[in-house]
Amino acid sequence: MTSMSTGYDLSTTTYSPDGRVFQVEYASKAVENSGTAIGIKVKDGIVFGVEKIILSKMLVEGSNKRIASIDRHVGFAFAGLMADARQLVNKAREEARSYKNMYDEPVPARTLNERMSQYIQQHTLYGSVRPFGCSILLGVYDKKGPHLYMIEPSGVSYGYFGVAIGKARQAAKTEIEKLNLSNLTAREALVEVARIIHSVHDPIKDKDFELELSWLCEESGRKHQLVPKDLLVDAEERAKAIIEAQEQ
Repeated sequence: MTSMSTGYDLSTTTYSPDGRVFQVEYASKAVENSGTAIGIKVKDGIVFGVEKIILSKMLVEGSNKRIASIDRHVGFAFAGLMADARQLVNKAREEARSYKNMYDEPVPARTLNERMSQYIQQHTLYGSVRPFGCSILLGVYDKKGPHLYMIEPSGVSYGYFGVAIGKARQAAKTEIEKLNLSNLTAREALVEVARIIHSVHDPIKDKDFELELSWLCEESGRKHQLVPKDLLVDAEERAKAIIEAQEQ
């Protein structure tokens, strides 16, 4: 990439001769270097799981979360640069609040997805800004049911039944495709998401990690919440037991 990108990667306003915008590709590379994040839509809601790499043993457990709540009915997970994602969290909250003030009802999934996609894409058009170095997962439970979206640094968004972003996204995607999502409950999905995160983590190459789980489902009252500590510990223990049984 270096030889071909010389002179064409100084700005997002410059295309290479073969039609590439290298600054956007570099932003995607920042996502690929991050811990894995997973989102799956099951029959009664949405479950998020994040592999939060522990950069220092001195970090307080639970700090620098990679899962956030945008509104009561909206969850947000990301992979990539944390500072960039924090700005997108604030922007999503602003959009949800603005819609609520204007129309006196919670923001629909499609509307929030379109507004966030447009905002992210705007940062690929001007030389005075740079693309956001993160991909985000949006989970929304509105009048039409649960919805799951993924938005890339380019501003392109897709609706998914199951999606993974981050360094082990391909391996995680393969595992997600094996699941019968339409028959899984959110509580059952906690174990599956924990299992996938642990199975794609490479203990030799990667540092230790902290598992984060959240859900937006009937059991949580259709509100996005971090999974209670006891359920998280139980899901993680059962996931490890399944992996050990598979390896024997």
